[in-house]
Amino acid sequence: MGEGQGEGETKYEREKKNMSNSLYTKAKQALIAADIDLESDTVKAVLVDGADYTPNLSAHQYLSDIPSAGRIATSGALQNKTVTDGVFDADDITVSSVSGDQFEYVILFKDTGVETTSRLILLIDTATGLPCTPNGSDITIQWSSGTDKIFRLS
Repeated sequence: MGEGQGEGETKYEREKKNMSNSLYTKAKQALIAADIDLESDTVKAVLVDGADYTPNLSAHQYLSDIPSAGRIATSGALQNKTVTDGVFDADDITVSSVSGDQFEYVILFKDTGVETTSRLILLIDTATGLPCTPNGSDITIQWSSGTDKIFRLS
């Protein structure tokens, strides 16, 4: 076993020790360059199976970096988005009739309609309800009502 790997740990459990909710590096660059406008661009969430996707926050940039087998479901566009004092917020979202593999990640992305240009923005791996095993029901994602909302640039 490598350092920090407990006996019987899953790949997801090992990865989770080294990560928490984070912006993708290329998204930070795109936000600074105004290539992502959180208020006017179409932003969606994709539910991702950690058994099929290993996040690389510094290298992954587009939805195409997430294998299609790992994408369990995708939300509609986030509504009533706001950016205030570096804090991004939007209405809670509901993803309808979700079935398939367990998912460990909720990933926000700018949807351009083309996987190879739809920029990854935020990886959420630490939240109430994660991981989640879908059962065909709707899944509601409630963003934090605290001061950081969906995320805060700091």
